[in-house]
Amino acid sequence: MPEVVVVAIVGSLTALATGLGVVPVVVLGARAERLRPFLWGVTIGVMTIAALAGLLRPALDLGRPGVVVAGLAVGIVFLFGARRWLRVRERQWSRMVDIGVRRSVLVFAVLFVHSLPEGFALGTAWASDQDGLGFFVFLAIALQNIPEGTSVSIPMEAAGFGRVEQFWAAVATSLPQPVGAVVAFLLVDFAQALLPFSLAFAASAMLALVGIELLPQAVAARRYLAVAAGAGLGGMTMLAVAALLGV
Repeated sequence: MPEVVVVAIVGSLTALATGLGVVPVVVLGARAERLRPFLWGVTIGVMTIAALAGLLRPALDLGRPGVVVAGLAVGIVFLFGARRWLRVRERQWSRMVDIGVRRSVLVFAVLFVHSLPEGFALGTAWASDQDGLGFFVFLAIALQNIPEGTSVSIPMEAAGFGRVEQFWAAVATSLPQPVGAVVAFLLVDFAQALLPFSLAFAASAMLALVGIELLPQAVAARRYLAVAAGAGLGGMTMLAVAALLGV
């Protein structure tokens, strides 16, 4: 099987993992809202370790400092550009009458836009020659997609959407991941010189996402212990996986 097809399948699996985030809502119903700070913490821990250990460190090992810094800068610019686009869309969505539907649409859009650099990270890691790196990044993205799926499902549950609709809406937020994974894989595969830049780009986009988007959402409810516990669990899990895979 061609490697690019494998990348597309792996990217699709990470998207499907987002649908698993519906499970806590199915089990707990409206009470799943209480899990949100902990789940955001898990996402923060997983993404931070994945970005630092799985992306930035290999970028520094493989590329010149100038190339890595350029990749970091472009990744931050990309994320801020995406946020600007979302702010414009948010003003348009504010005209919707139903606040529950508006909140569902906004959460969906935020996760949809932010999933593209995660796809880039997956494709770039898969194209590298470092043993275990592709699987490590795949596992990290799949794990952090589950809490994101829960975040999609909670407002949809409150707005009256069915469980099947919640599942596919959660999966749809991650559809850019297989696309981004294939694009990044092909670019790096054809031009190996892009690998350090691409790794740094993906790392900075993910770290910026943690710092300016996920962390403020996680602490908004002021349940700092739950956020810290989730971040610790997510981070330690990925460190253990990294040690096991030799990443």
